[in-house]
Amino acid sequence: MIALNERIRGGVTGLLIGDALGVPYEFHLKQKIPPASEIEFTPPLDFQRSHTTVLPGPWSDDGAHALILLASLLHCSRLDLDDLGGRLVDWYNHGYKAVDGVVFDVGVQTSHAISRLEYGIPSHEAGSTAEQANGNGSLMRVLPLAIWHKGTDQDLVWDAHKQSVITHGHLRSQICCALYCLWARYTMAGSPDSWYRAVAGLRAIYGDESNERQELEWSIRPDDPPEGEGTGYVVDCLRSARWAVEAGGYEDVVKAAISLGRDTDTTACVAGGIAGLRDGIDSIPQRWKDGLRGQELYQDELERLVNWRCATEFV
Repeated sequence: MIALNERIRGGVTGLLIGDALGVPYEFHLKQKIPPASEIEFTPPLDFQRSHTTVLPGPWSDDGAHALILLASLLHCSRLDLDDLGGRLVDWYNHGYKAVDGVVFDVGVQTSHAISRLEYGIPSHEAGSTAEQANGNGSLMRVLPLAIWHKGTDQDLVWDAHKQSVITHGHLRSQICCALYCLWARYTMAGSPDSWYRAVAGLRAIYGDESNERQELEWSIRPDDPPEGEGTGYVVDCLRSARWAVEAGGYEDVVKAAISLGRDTDTTACVAGGIAGLRDGIDSIPQRWKDGLRGQELYQDELERLVNWRCATEFV
């Protein structure tokens, strides 16, 4: 049995390492991705890595935003969009929670939302509600909410919706975040069928006739076989992560996510968080834990998260 504290450490570390591992391979088509045995923080010498000015081993905007959400939750003891928005602006302008203070790989919709925050648009209205604005920028950061949250499934679902709207306001993005949070919650609890329990739970919460239910069934299609193309579209990112999670242990999962090409850092971040929760911190290769840069930026808050979640539960 994997202890809860090991799952929590595995989830947070797993998403950060998945992100960092995917950074050099981003934007490449899957045909250009090296074999799994060669996927590391430092790619093969003949591979034209992305973000050539970035040293191997840092997380990108994905990991930074997840850590920002975690810091906000721990500071406010609740989901506070104004606090979260202020921290995102601080990241964008000053490198808060970015390794070496270097901000790179900023998504278009996230950039627009942060600009709106700077102009004084309320946090709950900052994210675009346009259908074409369904990137994966709110999905990539939401895992700490699922780990931190002690409320009911219904409370978690609506908080997942709420945290999305600050950068991605369309209902589709909100629902992907909610489904991922329930998937993570059941995975953290050790359920062997966590995806299916999450889908059933979400259907029960939404009911039969709601707009949320229609969007879930027609746009996200959670009963479809797991597959994906590794793109930045929020639905494809979630599907790609689900496909990758079935590849085996943690290392196999993140390498499978990267093998899809394109948005490699986010796919591996989203899949790696689930694999880390499922398998625990000891499942993550030591070479990657040692090679991850910026660990001083999150270790204290990770321990606070562990203490918060494990204070009244068996660890």
